[in-house]
Amino acid sequence: MVKNDMTAQNLRSAFGGESQAYQRYIVWGNKAEDEGFPGVALLFRAIAYAEQVHAGNHFKALENIKGGHLVASGGEFGLGKTTENLEGAIAGERFEVEQMYPAYKLVAKDQGEKEAIRSFNYALEAEKIHAKLYEEARESVEQGQDYQVESVSICSICGYTETDGMPDKCPICGAPRDKFKEFTK
Repeated sequence: MVKNDMTAQNLRSAFGGESQAYQRYIVWGNKAEDEGFPGVALLFRAIAYAEQVHAGNHFKALENIKGGHLVASGGEFGLGKTTENLEGAIAGERFEVEQMYPAYKLVAKDQGEKEAIRSFNYALEAEKIHAKLYEEARESVEQGQDYQVESVSICSICGYTETDGMPDKCPICGAPRDKFKEFTK
């Protein structure tokens, strides 16, 4: 149960940003597919699911907050070529890793908001992986090649992301293997 308005505002903002990322990555995945990059498309679609997991966690942490709210959240906009869309994805992920989630976690910690801390931490740790994967994909596309990936596995509890494999236990939240959703070409 969220007790402090600042943490509630941060959860709503994070929910909005993750919801936008989900939609954006679906659109950008379709563009990558159209441009002949099925591996990049797979990556975008799988990470879209991870963003949906993050949004759901933020929403659940707000379970006691009811009513309409104006939600301010940042988001990358524009539909360009796959390299440009990957740049947008990298910028968004880096913002979350370097600025947004560390600040939100500090506020939640200061306010003693345990569910918010957990939700922000899950997202922060997964977003670090997402930024790295998008950077790898961008490097491939810049060389005129598709991103070489056969499958992407996402933890349905925290959004942890692993390519071409699935751990027995999630390294972020400890969820068992059966809590992962696998995306394949």
